[in-house]
Amino acid sequence: MRVVVGGGSGFVGSALCRLLGSRGHTVTLVSRSPGSGRVTWGQLEARGLPPCDAALNLAGLPALGDPRRRWSPELSAELRGSRVETTAALARAVWAARPRPRTWLLVTGVGYYRPSRTARYTEDSPGGDSDLWARLVAAWEAAATLPESPGGPQASPVRHVVVRPGVVLGKGGGIVSRVSWPFRLGLGGPMGSGTQPFPWVHVDDLAGIVAHALETPSVCGVLNAVAPGAVTNADFARELGRALRRPALLPMPSWLVNAALGRERGLLLLRGQRVSPQRTLASGYRFKFPELAAALQEVVS
Repeated sequence: MRVVVGGGSGFVGSALCRLLGSRGHTVTLVSRSPGSGRVTWGQLEARGLPPCDAALNLAGLPALGDPRRRWSPELSAELRGSRVETTAALARAVWAARPRPRTWLLVTGVGYYRPSRTARYTEDSPGGDSDLWARLVAAWEAAATLPESPGGPQASPVRHVVVRPGVVLGKGGGIVSRVSWPFRLGLGGPMGSGTQPFPWVHVDDLAGIVAHALETPSVCGVLNAVAPGAVTNADFARELGRALRRPALLPMPSWLVNAALGRERGLLLLRGQRVSPQRTLASGYRFKFPELAAALQEVVS
């Protein structure tokens, strides 16, 4: 297939583009900078979507971002714009294209669901609106709605898929690169109480789920990109310590997480959702890394 990818140069996007290329697909990136095999966002607005069979967007500033940059209204606006505005731009281009691509896919996040230590969410569960992240994901997904599909992904005239990943693990990026240094020093441990759910996915599985959705015409609607086994933040800390052969006994209190990241970003690690990939598994996808211990061993190896 010919696939147009918005945000394909980041940590997840690079893994996805490598996978798509290895499967024989041709990838064109939508990027802020021009280059071979790329179009800029300005060119997309002016000239429209390059001829393609599928378009997808995973553009967006990293949610945790640079910890040296304090939370501010300006940063909040940048996080929103980098997701919502790019998605809206690609949705307009998909709709205006002649012929239109057969598939339009968006990667968002499990922040769509209300944080809870007891609720169990599937792809059919309603979203929450209790915090900034839930409202952001709702606006993000709404921006992908095509003009003639007010009924959501299932009603779209173009096959529409929304992939909601959990916390992404992988070499060279993701959460492990941000939190591993205290573990390497023997100072690691769970964040906050440690009892909060920790929905996670290996970057290879996130890329695999997206590729599976692109290549499987029967897939439509929402897919949760989270490993099937439910774990807590304390489980993550313990397994990361084991993978690094370091103790993981020193919890990081909530106030320190908030002080280091800002309260809004701290919520991503101090609260969580127990999310099941029910529809993802039913669609035929099989996880390469279903277990946390094996995933973390691969990441730190």
